Parts: sequence; structure tokens; C-alpha cells
Amino acid sequence: MKTWRNAALAVTAVAVLALTTACGQEQGDQTLGGQPAGAAKPAGAPAENGYGNDGYGGGGYGSDGAAAEAAKSAGQLEVQNDPKLGKVVTDSEGFTLYRFDKDSANPPRATCEGDCAKAWPVVSAVGAKAPDGVGAAELGQVVRADGTKQLTIGGWPMYRYAKDTKAGDTNGQGVGGTWFAAAPDGKKAAPAADEGGSEDSGSDLAGLSVRKDPKLGDIVVDSRGMTVYRFKKDSAWPMKTACVGACLEKWPVVAPVDKKDTEGISTKGFVTFNRPDGIKQQTMDCWPLYTFAGDEEPGDTNGQGVGGTWYAVSPQGKLVGAPK
Repeated sequence: MKTWRNAALAVTAVAVLALTTACGQEQGDQTLGGQPAGAAKPAGAPAENGYGNDGYGGGGYGSDGAAAEAAKSAGQLEVQNDPKLGKVVTDSEGFTLYRFDKDSANPPRATCEGDCAKAWPVVSAVGAKAPDGVGAAELGQVVRADGTKQLTIGGWPMYRYAKDTKAGDTNGQGVGGTWFAAAPDGKKAAPAADEGGSEDSGSDLAGLSVRKDPKLGDIVVDSRGMTVYRFKKDSAWPMKTACVGACLEKWPVVAPVDKKDTEGISTKGFVTFNRPDGIKQQTMDCWPLYTFAGDEEPGDTNGQGVGGTWYAVSPQGKLVGAPK
């Protein structure tokens, strides 16, 4: 009886260990650009906090040094029709306003501080005026730790992006999988579905599904119909990421997707990767998934083979077209 009991306990312990180390995802095994999480970074190494910042990025709102420390008013807000993002809120000079997923709208709360606020300058609520077609009630403010009154739209704190150097730029869209251009109601900007409900709108696609590409065959796409990629420098076991900092600006992570919101793909190793930078990322077969900022429309595969390290993903989670 004692032997049976000991064996049962051993089996239970192994099962628990397997669950808690899915895909080898242990904090001690995660890396940032090949370094263990928490390891000292060499001088000049890119920022690895998920904000996509490397200082002020040159130009834009962050180019004037000390002036960037003071929150600048948005003045008369405008709503612009972006060909990719739909309706986007801009300030009086035409610069895009952004929202941060790690903030909250109810209650309004701003979490972007320090270096983050250098890459994403705070928009002051002082003097801000609602754009045409948007009720003044949508505008508000949240008082930051330093006393700055930050503009909110629909409860979401507003920011600019230091790497937007001219009116109309949307370089901050999708950075780190957490930054998005703001719609007039404060939600994430998104193009409206075509009136005819065409497939190109992506409105009827699952979170992850399969598309037959004329050159690559069956490949995985996200809910917008955008091609999903894997990075050869990543690792599945133990799960590690080599795409951090500025890399995430070009290769935004695929946010977590419910297994029930998939179609035609394998859900083996379909787990959420809790990255060391705090971003949650979907995986297939334990491999982290990304999209490519250079893909402008559903069906684009401009990221295929980039650097000999980035490849589209098969329905089984394998690399498509990679040299063997």
C-alpha cells in the first residue's frame, strides 16, 4: 500500500511539473536577445522593455531633449481617415495619438513612465478640444504621479510616438503588440468592414486560420488576414525570444488567441508565451508567432525569407520554405 501511494504521488508530481513548465517556459530559461532575463546589458544595447524605445529615436517629438519632458497640448483634435487603420485621432499638427494596452480606461490609469514616456511623450489635457463629430464628454484627463494632467479619450490616456517625424506618420502602430493608434472613441483604430462584407476586410476570419498562398501553399494568417511568421533565432524548448526592442517594431507579436477561435491549424503547443518584457505572445508548437510591419494588406508575404531567418508558418506550426 505504501509503495502504491508513493508511486501515485510521484506521478502527480511529474504531471504538475509538466504543466508548470509547458514548452520549457521557466523564468530562468527565458532570454532577451540571447541573454538570460535580468542579466546585465552591455552599453548601447537596445531597450528591452516592450515600449519599442531606443531613446527618442531621433526627430519627431523627442528630438528637442528637455522640451520633450514637458507634456505638450494636443490643441484642436482632428479625426483623419488612414487608408490602413481607418479613423485615427491626431493633434492640431496632424501627429497621431496612441493608447497603451497596459494602461486602463475604467478607471483611467497611466502606466507609461520614465524611459517609456520619453519614447511615448504624454499628451497634455490642457487646451485640448474635441474634434468634429466627437462629444466633449469623450475627452477627460488623468493626473499622473508627477502632477501632469494627461489627456484621455474614452478613458484611455493619450500619447504621441517619438519616431513619428511628420504629420500622418503611424510608426507606433502595433509596437510591442501593446501600442495602437487611437480611434475617436479611444479604442484601437481599425478599418471599417466593407459594406459588401468582402473577404478582404478580414472581419469574418478566426483569430488564427489558414490561407492558401499561390507561392507558399497553406500558411497561417491572423484575424485581419495578415501573414503569421516565425523567427529562426527563437527557441521552442525552452521557449525563448530573440526579437526584442526595435525588432518588435518590425515584427509585432501575435497576441494570445483562444483555441476555440482558430480554424484549420494545429493546437499542439498552443500556449501563451509570457515574455520577459511583459508582453504576452501566442505560440504554435511552442514557437512564438509574429506578423510583419512591412505587410500592408491581407495576402502580403513581404516578410518571407527576410534575413534568412523569418518565414511564414504552416498549419502545423512549421517554417514554410526555409532551407533545410
